[in-house]
Amino acid sequence: MTTDSSSTNRAPAEGISTFKGRERALRADRLGTGGLLLSVLAATAPLMVVAGVMPTTFAVMGIVGQPLLFVVLGAVLVLFSLGYAEMSRHVHNAGAFYAYISRGLGGTAGAGAALVALVAYNSLQVGIYGIFGFEVSGLFATYADLEVAWWIPALAAALAVGLLGWLKIDVNAKVLGVLLVIEVLLVVVFDIAAVADPGPEGLSLHAFNPDTLTGAGVGTALCFCIAAFLGFEQAPVYAEETSRPHVLVPRVMFLAVTGVAVFFALSSWALTVATGPATIVPTSQEQSAGLLFFLTEDRLGAAFTDVLHVLFVTGMFAAMLSFHNVVARYAFAMGREGLLPAAFGRTTGSSGAPGTGSLLQTGIAVVLVLTFALTDDKPAGDPTAPVLHLFTWGGNIGALGVIVLMAIASLSVVVFFVRRGAAAAQAWRLATSAVAGIALLVIAGYTVKDFDVLVGAGPDSALRWILPGVIGLALVVGLVQGAILRARAPETHARIGLGNEAFQLEKEAEHTP
Repeated sequence: MTTDSSSTNRAPAEGISTFKGRERALRADRLGTGGLLLSVLAATAPLMVVAGVMPTTFAVMGIVGQPLLFVVLGAVLVLFSLGYAEMSRHVHNAGAFYAYISRGLGGTAGAGAALVALVAYNSLQVGIYGIFGFEVSGLFATYADLEVAWWIPALAAALAVGLLGWLKIDVNAKVLGVLLVIEVLLVVVFDIAAVADPGPEGLSLHAFNPDTLTGAGVGTALCFCIAAFLGFEQAPVYAEETSRPHVLVPRVMFLAVTGVAVFFALSSWALTVATGPATIVPTSQEQSAGLLFFLTEDRLGAAFTDVLHVLFVTGMFAAMLSFHNVVARYAFAMGREGLLPAAFGRTTGSSGAPGTGSLLQTGIAVVLVLTFALTDDKPAGDPTAPVLHLFTWGGNIGALGVIVLMAIASLSVVVFFVRRGAAAAQAWRLATSAVAGIALLVIAGYTVKDFDVLVGAGPDSALRWILPGVIGLALVVGLVQGAILRARAPETHARIGLGNEAFQLEKEAEHTP
């Protein structure tokens, strides 16, 4: 990926079309530290990770040391955040990843990153509809003795999320906050119960032993576990909607990544304590996604487990809403800067929300849910089809895209500060960004290499290349778009990554005598 020599400290080129009206800027002062933190953490879907990702990683990869993996990944992502957070003090743009990459590596690279971000976050968001529909269908069958096709609750959720996406972001933050806090409290109750009533091996710390991370499955286990962190990197997306982005965004990022690392390390350790480290793998293979519910029913009773099932669903809804908001803001930023039609670069009414971007994401979700419902090739009546396909395909495509974006953003941070002549002042941050970038590239390599394992396809399946190829194709198409804009519309190309900053500079120019 080449860089543009004009990328750093770019000002709007002469002839850039002026952004008229407040609808070209997201409303400031909507979010404080609490609202921003809750909006970001909701995407991590803690209950979905503890009930779904953790048992799957134990069962598929046979790695007992999953708690230690969360500690290792937390350290890598803290290193990434040091440079990423410092960049957030200089760039306030709803385009986040692609804005940062544009400012470091140039508008063409930014255009490539923009399309990758749009595809990745859409994939993450839409993928959750599969498991959401499956779980809600199961709740109807269990508690109402009613058979409901998975795609019906999935479509209903898509419409509800789309409606909330049109509201003020602080209203969204309150919805996300309530759901998130309840999820976390329930998981904490389980963690305490597991420690108070451990399995046959007692309060063993064996899962934190480095010897548990030996074997061929460690790289793939990293791919599973890093998906649990996705969400913390979204804080800069809301920078324009905070009162003090240069303070709040870095603060929230560090709170999110460290909080997630500690919470998931302790919760995965609690699972090993409840079963015993020696039996966590076979028990996970036997219970699969039912592991957490199996353990809570034994310790906390059927009523608590029933509540956990319901909150499992509401937690997924919170994650869908969180990712929806991110996609809508990426679409808004891209429309404002000429990478999507201008209609996407306007906010809606008094809410100040990116309504057109919200409609786009809702439309994509509805189309994909219907496509999977109509074309799934699983045997008739197989309820696991949406989970095996929509959820695993979408989730892993999205995770790969975000990992790639984080790796490229790490390089962009280094280039950005070097070009500003701040290499000496920012030396330690540049070093941590470089280390994090290399580590993220290694994880991305493992993700592509083991994609067949991640999506449950055979080693000879074409899906192992087709699915990760979606991210590669998005990157290439975006780079081509950027190159065409640079040649044919240099004024638009010069605006990539500047966001509302270009608007403000032009307003100042208009009022200068």
